[in-house]
Amino acid sequence: MSEAGMTGTAGTTGTAGTTGTTGTTVWPYGLIQVKIPLPFSLKWVNSYLLQDEKGYTLIDPGLHTPEAVEQWQAALTEHQLNFRDIHTIVLTHQHPDHYGLAGWFQQQTGAPVLISPESYAYVVKMWGEDRSFAAELVPLYRQHGMPEQLLEEMTPHLESFIERVSPQPKVDFIEAGGTLLMGGIEWQLLDAPGHARGQLCFYAPQRKWMICGDQVLPHITPNVSVVPGDEGGELDLFLNSLTELSKYEVELAFPGHRDPFTEFGGRIEELKEHHKRRLERMHELVQEEACTGYAMCERLFGPRITGNTHNLRFAMSETLAHLFHLVKSNAISSSRRDGVIVYHARGLKLE
Repeated sequence: MSEAGMTGTAGTTGTAGTTGTTGTTVWPYGLIQVKIPLPFSLKWVNSYLLQDEKGYTLIDPGLHTPEAVEQWQAALTEHQLNFRDIHTIVLTHQHPDHYGLAGWFQQQTGAPVLISPESYAYVVKMWGEDRSFAAELVPLYRQHGMPEQLLEEMTPHLESFIERVSPQPKVDFIEAGGTLLMGGIEWQLLDAPGHARGQLCFYAPQRKWMICGDQVLPHITPNVSVVPGDEGGELDLFLNSLTELSKYEVELAFPGHRDPFTEFGGRIEELKEHHKRRLERMHELVQEEACTGYAMCERLFGPRITGNTHNLRFAMSETLAHLFHLVKSNAISSSRRDGVIVYHARGLKLE
């Protein structure tokens, strides 16, 4: 499982481009989709190359693994490109499967790396010299009932990503509300939080194209997770962002995972319905029996989730995002029992 998501719903794949021998696909106006392999259940992340008169802009280079580097070398060779043909590196967001090769590519190309300030703040918190993410995540999970033997696995798991995002790039900032020239045309920079604070989507009015990172994905639902320090607003941010994105006329969407697709507005409605169903189901479960966040996670995803620390982290954080939303909307209540937060039906007093 990657940062993108863990649950599946239907989506619509768009008109096909021309696929090459290395699995790259050339779409209209020469946009090249490069599928970079991942050691997770999603199998690959999409990187995109957009050509202009100076060369190429690279969007989301992928996770730094030997397999990813090998794929990039093969893809560039197939399209008769050199590393120095890439003049700009742009990141939709900070998750390692999108960010990881940014520094390595900067070394090969000399290109600037562009990212939003909020995304980069997460990078520093996760992988900077004074990184604090793991030290905050473990207590968060503990107070929501995760067993100690599983908590012990979290810090080593998070630390294992450092080599997959190294070397770290020197970055320049871009922000929502601005514009960016890529592929010879102007793209609007759109704020797209919820899946990742600081995530940007890129919209080209001239072509009605949307490069949407992990905010809107076909076939699978983006992961929406509570992060340490969050007050429970990630799901609200995500749903509100979907509403804003639905206002754009999109003929072709380029996602971070799976293939480009056409039914952008319809897919947004499917994602909203997915979260509505998830909230309704969790509300029903709390009415049936009070439980901790970890117990709810097991009820939703099954006890097998504990066998994979990576998947468990996303399942737990996504469960908490939905529970926080239910409490905030006064659908359920929470209280403490022996130092652990328990969720229960409103009006129920726990001893």
